[in-house]
Amino acid sequence: MAKTKKIALHTKILIGMIVGIVAGVIIKQLGLDPETLQTIIAWVEPVGQIFLRMVFMTVIPLVFAALVMGIAEIGDLKRVGRIGVRLLFYSLIVSSVSVFIGITLVNVFEPGHSLSPETRDYLTTEFKDQSDAASQNAEFAKERTVGDIVTNIVPKNPLADMVRAFDANYTGGGLLAVMFFALIFGIAMASVDEEKTVTLKAFFEGLYEVVIKIIGYAMQLAPYGVAALLFNLTVSVGASFLLVLLKYVLIVLAGLAIHQFVTYSIILKFFANRNPAEFFRKSSEIIITAFSTSSSNATLPTAISVSINKLKIPKPIANFVLTIGSTANQNGTALFEGITVLFLAQCFNVELSLMSQVTVVFLCILAGIGTAGVPGGSLPVIVTILVSIGVPGEAIGLIYGVDRILDMSRTVLNVTGDVTAAAYIQNIEDKSEFKSIGLEENP
Repeated sequence: MAKTKKIALHTKILIGMIVGIVAGVIIKQLGLDPETLQTIIAWVEPVGQIFLRMVFMTVIPLVFAALVMGIAEIGDLKRVGRIGVRLLFYSLIVSSVSVFIGITLVNVFEPGHSLSPETRDYLTTEFKDQSDAASQNAEFAKERTVGDIVTNIVPKNPLADMVRAFDANYTGGGLLAVMFFALIFGIAMASVDEEKTVTLKAFFEGLYEVVIKIIGYAMQLAPYGVAALLFNLTVSVGASFLLVLLKYVLIVLAGLAIHQFVTYSIILKFFANRNPAEFFRKSSEIIITAFSTSSSNATLPTAISVSINKLKIPKPIANFVLTIGSTANQNGTALFEGITVLFLAQCFNVELSLMSQVTVVFLCILAGIGTAGVPGGSLPVIVTILVSIGVPGEAIGLIYGVDRILDMSRTVLNVTGDVTAAAYIQNIEDKSEFKSIGLEENP
C-alpha cells in the first residue's frame, strides 16, 4: 500500500489563509446580527491568540541566545583574524544598504496608508490597550533627547528589560537594551579563555536549539492560527485589506530583487573581480536549494560545496564565511524586517520620525545577527522591533499568511549574500597576499 504523501507546511498555511478569508467573507455576507457575529469571533479568536503567544514566548530566549552565539563567533578577533574583521564590516555595510532600500520603498509607496478607514478602526479597536499605551510611549519618546535614547540602550537591569520587553507602558530600554546586553555578553564571552567558557557556550547552543524546536511547534499551529486571524479580520472589515497586503508583498519582492541584482552585482563586479551573470549562473543550485527549503542553515552544505567546486573559492574561506554568514549575514532578512516594521507602523497610523527610522535600521541590522536561519525564524524577531517603536507586537499576525513566499525569496538573498561575501573576502585576501610579498596583482 502506497504511503500517503504529507502536505507541506507552507501549503497548509496557504490553505489556512484561503479558508480563513473565504469563511470570513461567507459569514459577513450572511448578514448576521452583531451579537451573533461577536459570539463567533469570540470562539475563533483564541486559536489565533494561542498561535501568537507560542511565537511571543520564544522571542527573548531566541534573540539573546542567537545574538550571543553570533557575536561570540564573529567577535573572537584573535582567532578569526583579519577575515573575521572584514566579514563583520562587510556584513554591517551591506545589511545597511539592504535596509535602506527597503525603507525607501516603503516611504515612497506607503502600502500601509492604503488601508481603508474601516480596517484601520478595526485594528485600533482590536489592539486598543496596546495602541493606547504605545501612543503614550510615543509621546514620551518625543520628549527624550538623543542622549536619553542612547543612555537607555545600556540596561541598568537586563532582567527587568527582559521581563517588561512587551510592556508598551515601559519607558526603559526594553528589547533594545536586551539586544545590547547580548551584544556585550557575546563580545566578552569571546574574549575569555575558551576553556573557561566551554560549558557556557554549550548552554547557549542548547538553549538556541531548544527555542528553534519550540518555534517548529508554533509553526505547526500556523495554518490554524493564520486561518483564525484572517477569519476575524475578514468578518470584521471584509476582504479589502487583501489589496493592501498584495502591495506589501510586491514591495518586499521588489526590494529583494533590487538588492540581489543591483547591489550584489556591483559588489561582484567592482569588489570581488567577478562576472555577475556567470557568478549567478554557477550559483543556480544554491539559489534553488535556498528557495525550496527557506532555510540558510539547510542550504549551507550545498552552498559550501558549490562555492568550492564551481565558484573556486578556497575551502578555508568558504567554510568560515558561509558558516558564520548563515546566521550573521542575513541581508534579505534585514531588508524584509525593515519593510515589514514600517508597513505595520503605517497600518496602525504610527508616524515614525527620522530618528525612529534610523533606530529601525540599526535594529534590523542587529536583528539580522540574531535571526534563526530556519523557516519563520525572522518573525519572532520582528515582534521585538515592533514593540520598540510603539506598534502592538500582535500586528505580526497580519502578514503571517503571505510570509512563506517572502521567506523563500529572502532566503535566496541571504544565501547569495553569503556566497558574494566569500567571493569578496577571497579577492581581498588574494590582494593582501600579493602585497605581502612585494608583488602587484596585475603586473
